[in-house]
Amino acid sequence: MPNIKSAVKRVRTTNDRRAQNLVYKGDMRTAVKRVEKLVANNDAEGAKSALQTATKNIDKAVQKGIVQQNNGNRQKSRLAKKVNSL
Repeated sequence: MPNIKSAVKRVRTTNDRRAQNLVYKGDMRTAVKRVEKLVANNDAEGAKSALQTATKNIDKAVQKGIVQQNNGNRQKSRLAKKVNSL
């Protein structure tokens, strides 16, 4: 445990940010899995609407700096290919 006041604050803010980042990352992962599940079940309409939600969540994670830009673009592209294949 840190002794200096600024280091104590840094630990606290780091933990708070980590918890918030996990929320955004978890939402993103859940949305991606939902799209993949609907694609596996050949539900085209559901997959299209879920793709919009997943794209929004991925973009938000990129904007927050949780996921890098290229990683987000790659995930969106792969999901779009799967949905378009239906």
